[in-house]
Amino acid sequence: MTFDPDATLLKIFTDPETISDPYPLYAELREHAPIFKTELVGRWVLTRFDDARALLRDPRCGSGAGLTDERLSLDGTKRKVRSGTLSMLMLNPPDHTRVRGLVARSFTPRRVEKLRPEVEQMCDDLLDDLGGEGDFVGSVAFPLPANVISALVGVPAEDREYLRPLIYDLTVGIEQTASPEDLAAAEVSGAKLTEYLQDLVARRRAEPQDDLLSGMIQAADGEDKLTESEVLVNTSLIYAAGFETTTHLLGNAVRQLVAHPDQLELLRNDRSLIPQAIEEVLRYDPPVQVDGRHVFEDIEIGGVTIPAGSSTMTLLGACNRDPSLVEDPERFDVTRTDTQVLSFGSGIHYCLGAALARLEGEALLGKLLDRYEHWEITEEPAWRNRMTLRGVDALQVRFR
Repeated sequence: MTFDPDATLLKIFTDPETISDPYPLYAELREHAPIFKTELVGRWVLTRFDDARALLRDPRCGSGAGLTDERLSLDGTKRKVRSGTLSMLMLNPPDHTRVRGLVARSFTPRRVEKLRPEVEQMCDDLLDDLGGEGDFVGSVAFPLPANVISALVGVPAEDREYLRPLIYDLTVGIEQTASPEDLAAAEVSGAKLTEYLQDLVARRRAEPQDDLLSGMIQAADGEDKLTESEVLVNTSLIYAAGFETTTHLLGNAVRQLVAHPDQLELLRNDRSLIPQAIEEVLRYDPPVQVDGRHVFEDIEIGGVTIPAGSSTMTLLGACNRDPSLVEDPERFDVTRTDTQVLSFGSGIHYCLGAALARLEGEALLGKLLDRYEHWEITEEPAWRNRMTLRGVDALQVRFR
């Protein structure tokens, strides 16, 4: 029987039963169609680590900002969507170089590490509220990154509940399978978030604080500074990106450690393995499953020529389990020391918040290990029907 990569790809994105474990289908694509052009949405799909990393790092590839893209619907149909243009995620050099450089002056490793005691206290407070049993996502994995990114950016505690549903709508809107209703909700919520941030920016200009937003307002390279629009759109990007990706990282970490009790026991006996455990979760079950680029010049990747004008889709979950990358890639192993992942992307668009996500994962795992000997998932996880940002809406747990 002839292998049909389009049918496999469609099943990955639209079959609810596949969401919980897309990895066998990823393996089929990697073996039979490692690079192919899908007729579903007209994109080139990459499934191997070296190919994907080469493409993500190639200066002949970049953001397709302002271009019309095609999206899959859950019924398998497709429609055209025009991408946004202003955030650093959607810029190409030299504009990207300038904006990211100015933002990075404020989003420093020092500022992130300074948050560690506060993050650890947040973990303690949320675990106290959970009381050892309940929905781990709703009680811990979602509010922790929401509170952390709010503290980093400078969003007052009393405003955070208002912003959470707006961010949810925005993240649904980036999905390959987002419906017209999802996209409309994302547009409305984006406008509300911008309106809120305009007011917060005005307050920070009048009274600067020791937070990321004040730092972005003040950041300068000689006489060059971020414009008002650049501050707003990149604050929105950082704030939205700090929520759901880390929520799924934390939920995936608990799921995998419960599913692999021998690995949990290794962590319990050797806390120095916690950073490696987070890397292994990022490799084995990444929260972000899809990245993409637009090709500006003909390029050859993995022996295949991808012509100028093409759009690409890298399946990060497939790439991270490439057998050419790691021995026994289907095994979850927190002792790996040579882990390489594309979970935060690669190249000039590498995730600026990677260190923050790792910090949150390490802090929470440490607190869970301090408190509880027994970890149990008491119900089947409630999966979100989404693949770009893949995770569960609810995870019922019992810790004791």
